[in-house]
Amino acid sequence: MVVLVGEVDDRLVAGLARSPNVSVARAPAAAAAADQPAAAEPAARPSWETGALALRAAARRRSAYVIVPEDPLADVAAQWREMWGTPGGSRGAAGFEDRAAGALAAWRGKQFELPDYYLVMAPAQPGGTGPDLYLGPLRSARPRRVAVAVADTPEAGVARLLDTLRSLESGPWWPPLDELIDGARHFYEGGLVQTQAALA
Repeated sequence: MVVLVGEVDDRLVAGLARSPNVSVARAPAAAAAADQPAAAEPAARPSWETGALALRAAARRRSAYVIVPEDPLADVAAQWREMWGTPGGSRGAAGFEDRAAGALAAWRGKQFELPDYYLVMAPAQPGGTGPDLYLGPLRSARPRRVAVAVADTPEAGVARLLDTLRSLESGPWWPPLDELIDGARHFYEGGLVQTQAALA
């Protein structure tokens, strides 16, 4: 299973789904949403729940590559980025800790496991992606479990992603999620250079 993160849109996912040996697994739509009154806004699921549902759907697929565009750590990654962008970092740090606690509780409750790989779709732009949980702390912990593809259009993105899928290497499995989260907490600012180097 490969979780696809970064600059991902529906055209990119649809293009991948048309490729031989590739299937896309998504979380089923919330059944409760159909029962909501038209004026009511359905409650948003935390990303760990959406990602867990998508990963369960992926486990039933038999393709050579199963792509999952919903990550159980998406909220954690967004708050980690926010932490770097917030002056002083206190609000961002509190948000990060809140999202990390929810994801860790779900992981400890065996609601989800990390995917085999993270594949980051990055835009072709000067300056790289900025602070990125996947290309920073996660790639630092397991370089062979995080790959990156760079493209500036969805069409080029599909070709790049397929090339990257074919070049994935095996490596040691992820450390426990609590260790990864702790590593993200202590990831030093100079380590963000790895984010930019990954795109070079």
